[in-house]
Amino acid sequence: MTQNAESILEIINHSKNHLTAEQIYVTLKEKNGKVVPATVYNNLSYLHKQGLIRKVSVEGCPDRYDHIRQHDHLVCRNCGKLSDITLEDLTEKLQKQISIPMLSYDLKINYICEECLKKDRDN
Repeated sequence: MTQNAESILEIINHSKNHLTAEQIYVTLKEKNGKVVPATVYNNLSYLHKQGLIRKVSVEGCPDRYDHIRQHDHLVCRNCGKLSDITLEDLTEKLQKQISIPMLSYDLKINYICEECLKKDRDN
């Protein structure tokens, strides 16, 4: 693994947020002024293919990257806010319902966040 890939993995694993490639680029550039966006995108692709990070896609928003520790996500349907939620691990239950070996699952629960509900009430 390259030094840039290791640095990107460290940024993702130590972040409390779900970072976009742009945010990761800005953070990495502070450490290594010579880095270019293509380096970040290429390394994110590599890390994702190796199963070292999760890519979280939400319609209408840029992809975000997350650590791989088991957890699920809440996604606000209005603003796209992405939050972690820890639910029961459903791997065994899901595996019993499908006939092919399951590598992982990604549960995203859509909802309306408090901020958006407040805006709707105020309007």
